[in-house]
Amino acid sequence: MNTENINTIGALKKSGYKSESIKNELRRNLINKLQSGEAIFTGILGYEDTVIPDIERAILSGHSINMLGLRGQAKTKIARQMVNLLDEYIPYITGSEINDDPLNPISNFSKELIKELGDKTPISWLHRGERYVEKLATPDVSVADLIGDLDPVKAINQKLSYSDEKAIHFGLIPRSNRCIFVINELPDLQARIQVALFNILQEGDIQIRGFKLRLPLDIQFVFTANPEDYTNRGSIVTPLKDRIGSQIITHYPKSIDIARDITRQEAKLKPEQIAMVHVPLLIENIIEQVVFEARNSEYVDAKSGVSARLSISAYENAVSAAERRAFLSGDKTTEVRISDLQGIIPAITGKVEMVYEGEQEGPLKVAQNLLGKAIKTVFLETCPPLEKASKKSRDGINHYQDITAWFDEGQHIDLANMSKNKIHQKTLESIPALKIFVDTHFPLAKANDKLLMMELVLFGLSENSKLSKHLLEKSISFRDLFGSVFSGFSE
Repeated sequence: MNTENINTIGALKKSGYKSESIKNELRRNLINKLQSGEAIFTGILGYEDTVIPDIERAILSGHSINMLGLRGQAKTKIARQMVNLLDEYIPYITGSEINDDPLNPISNFSKELIKELGDKTPISWLHRGERYVEKLATPDVSVADLIGDLDPVKAINQKLSYSDEKAIHFGLIPRSNRCIFVINELPDLQARIQVALFNILQEGDIQIRGFKLRLPLDIQFVFTANPEDYTNRGSIVTPLKDRIGSQIITHYPKSIDIARDITRQEAKLKPEQIAMVHVPLLIENIIEQVVFEARNSEYVDAKSGVSARLSISAYENAVSAAERRAFLSGDKTTEVRISDLQGIIPAITGKVEMVYEGEQEGPLKVAQNLLGKAIKTVFLETCPPLEKASKKSRDGINHYQDITAWFDEGQHIDLANMSKNKIHQKTLESIPALKIFVDTHFPLAKANDKLLMMELVLFGLSENSKLSKHLLEKSISFRDLFGSVFSGFSE
């Protein structure tokens, strides 16, 4: 609809405009997108066959929605994209605090204005971007904040009686009339505040300070909640849950591939970082595996969840660690090494909630443990079976024997944290058996990828107790396992 010349109710009527509830509006636009095959929720990965169909069914049913899931499961992101299902512009009566529909006004202000001006009543146009309201539920939120209250200052300034409806100050929900209204972390609202939502959800009206006031609000409610809050910090009162049309369960990515795509999409890298630092697929897999290990760790509180933000922050830290190394060593370009992943530890310690055993171990130790387990898992999935390192296989080949034998002779290597690319390569290739192993088992890999595989073998063998690994101040040292133990006794 061309809105330029439609600025009065009379002009709006001539245009053929018809009033429509926001739920019907969402439904109509969703049907059009479904029939045309147009994407509805973009950048929401891993929910194509689970959460998204549930959301679409709820919209088609005209339901209010509660998205229930652990942190970092894109609940708010989905809610924000529902705006794309709204019409680009809708008309409202100019000056209305609650976005009154010109053809179906509900406020006293708009009714009196139309009574005075009739078809000459001025209207304005509200863009869909302004029809999204979001509120984080906190214990200090009051009924006045959400619903409204008497405004003494307004009454005094306009010389109104406290019994005059014009003295009311509308809260956030009435001001969101004809909008999508999102309450994040619903269980954190006090129970008495949740009770105040009953009428709005069921009958669509509000009550303020005993006024005989009925405002049939037109709002699409979306709530988000964390499962742990149902029994720990708070809860959703049962009558309110009963009034929410659809409760939709969200979940974490079910595969490394999907998790990796989400991290790539959400990581905020600078153009110069992208130009300078290459992130190999193997490194991405290790970072995502850290998150999967954390979600299954006995030290991490499963009820609290492990957000996808962990892998995003870890990815950004890994790139920054390689970038910093390149600046200090003088390399123009580089790629993330496994030894650089020590730089993701701060992203882990700040993103996981420990159970008691984890607190006893300490966040740093738990983070190191998760990184080690992730490397071990990726190593076992990528390289030849490890059991053949301790005994000969049927074909007479012991894959890792020559590598461990090199260390058994008392030799060791130190991977310097800030070494130049060429020195890093020279250090790894100083173990002849390691280079032969990678050339044999990964013949099609590029030169840089082969160096990364050499690192993976060293770290993998250490995580499987075939070599010892020591984190020194400026390097990571790999040595023979038993020799290291005996030298420790002698020290």
